[in-house]
Amino acid sequence: MRDHLLIRQARILQPDGEFLQGDVLIQEGKIRQIGPNIPGLDANPDPDAHLEVIDAVGLTLLPGVIDPQVHFREPGLEYKEDLFTASCACARGGVTSFLEMPNTRPLTTTQATLDDKLARGARSSLVNYGFFIGATAEHLPDLVEAHPACGIKIFMGSMKGPLLVDDQEALEAIFSQGDRLIAVHAEDRTRIEERRQQFSSRTDPAVHSEIQDTQAALIATKRALSLSKKYQRRLHILHLSTGDEALLLREDKPSWVTAEVTPQHLLLNTSAYDTIGTLAQMNPPLRSPRDNEILWQALLDGVIDFIATDHAPHTLEEKAQGYPNTPSGMPGVETSLPLMLTQAMQGRCTVPQVAHWMSTAVAKGYGIPNKGAIAPGYDADLVLVDLNTYRPVLREEVVSKCGWNPFEGWSLTGWPVVTIVGGQVVYDHGKLNTDIRGKALSFVRMG
Repeated sequence: MRDHLLIRQARILQPDGEFLQGDVLIQEGKIRQIGPNIPGLDANPDPDAHLEVIDAVGLTLLPGVIDPQVHFREPGLEYKEDLFTASCACARGGVTSFLEMPNTRPLTTTQATLDDKLARGARSSLVNYGFFIGATAEHLPDLVEAHPACGIKIFMGSMKGPLLVDDQEALEAIFSQGDRLIAVHAEDRTRIEERRQQFSSRTDPAVHSEIQDTQAALIATKRALSLSKKYQRRLHILHLSTGDEALLLREDKPSWVTAEVTPQHLLLNTSAYDTIGTLAQMNPPLRSPRDNEILWQALLDGVIDFIATDHAPHTLEEKAQGYPNTPSGMPGVETSLPLMLTQAMQGRCTVPQVAHWMSTAVAKGYGIPNKGAIAPGYDADLVLVDLNTYRPVLREEVVSKCGWNPFEGWSLTGWPVVTIVGGQVVYDHGKLNTDIRGKALSFVRMG
């Protein structure tokens, strides 16, 4: 039997940024037809076809979110999160694909560990998945050829062990070999260690933003940018957090360099330590309101290319240990889309801009084919959102295994009503279909 899915009378975001009130027909996981009024199967009977119809009156249809930076903790740290629980959270948040980082246990630094993650994704993930390969100072051979990997992740700071790569010779070796995208966590380890000693007497969580200050981020971003230009190497700067970095890129950003920002670096600042304490602790840290404003403008102007969550959950017990014993990181996949759509409805940006930053531009930046737009022939990874209703972020509704969210109490609109992965409904009016499985993403290698 051939399954068809027909979305009726949605407000459809088209690739040109305009909206069409109409229908979308999905067949075999692909978008087949878009139009004002597509006939049902009764107009063209097919005894082998089954048609599921979604009434989308009053809802807006967007391309599914592609979250290009998450830490889903499997293997090795499943007590915080695992691929199943995280992908359930993705489905609830309208995230239909994710790119996951290599700092698991074991580290994802070889073809074997990458293959293990891909197998885990096939078994457990409700949404589509891709994985980074991690760089180490010893420059393992699989760094260049492990497949399929969305890119190489370099931790220039905020990391211990083999994944910390801050030696110039090691960085040169990575940038000079191959053509795979390099994504950097840009913080300068030397400056951080010096300031950690300087502020060692303080235990209030707000000191985290002073230890890992804006200068630590700027030093590392300048260093990565210099290496990228020297070797003409495709570079992506992860979770840009400072206005200084945004101003640098505004003046000096080659065409092969991209950057991202998280909703928390746009919407939260150091005042959050006063209200949520160590739940606000992340790397790179939250910054000042001035940084919020400069990052927003850089995003609006295209200096920053897309949005990621850096979903990095820890348990409430871990977060309650007291600084500096508390781990850095916060969950994000469930709330990133409604957070940004709420900003759109409040006039800070537009809904088409949000879809571009959270889907279209990510697919382009990572060379993910057939994703990021609602058009015939594209994969049917879609989300229907309600832009008319505001609801608060509630702890008891959190799906992520960690059980909390830094935006609890915020009233948001644009919550997903239906999430579709590969033409299959994985989330529908509050209910997850945990029988659905996503697919491994493919990546077109770019120079």
